[in-house]
Amino acid sequence: MTEQNFESMREAMVSNQLRTTAVNDVRVVDAMRAVPREAFVPANRAEVAYVDTLVPLGGGRSLNSPMATGRLLTEAQPRATDRALIVGSATGYAAALLSGLVAHVVALEEDVALVTAARSAGLPANVELVQGPLAAGWAQGAPYDLILVDGAIETLPQALVDQLGEEGRLAAAVVERGVSRLSVGRKVGGAFGLVAFADAEAAPLPGFAKPAVFKF
Repeated sequence: MTEQNFESMREAMVSNQLRTTAVNDVRVVDAMRAVPREAFVPANRAEVAYVDTLVPLGGGRSLNSPMATGRLLTEAQPRATDRALIVGSATGYAAALLSGLVAHVVALEEDVALVTAARSAGLPANVELVQGPLAAGWAQGAPYDLILVDGAIETLPQALVDQLGEEGRLAAAVVERGVSRLSVGRKVGGAFGLVAFADAEAAPLPGFAKPAVFKF
């Protein structure tokens, strides 16, 4: 595949996957047009980097589809002055996108191989790559104006809500009865709630399973 091929595929992604699914924030669209998604997937999967589906990264992890990423970023309403946290940053694609939309990005990942891949991909200077359990967030950098949970979760830990600043936004895909629902919420007066806005397949993240219910 040549760079020209990848550029054509990025344009097709914008036209066929983003513009048709309410990814209508010009800044988000421009970022997704500019960032080479193929640099954030395994070399042997580069040719499917722009397909509208999950792209396996190894170790049971996957890269979200362009549509899911674009919708979450759009609904999160990133601002130029924001300090943002990405939970489950994987190889760094969402961090690279968000880096051009906000002031600073803390990219949290727990998988050593994915952290290594993110470093190799070459992230912008305003991205701080950190390693730790995803469900714990990264309290050292809190409070955040925006938290992007870059994948599907069954439960939203209170730790992440606590790390949001007042008026902070959080976007995630929440699994309800087997269906992944893209959702967004805002913290107001210390209270927080998520509202679903679209159903879409999203990459499952480890550490967010609902507690098992024991039956007697």
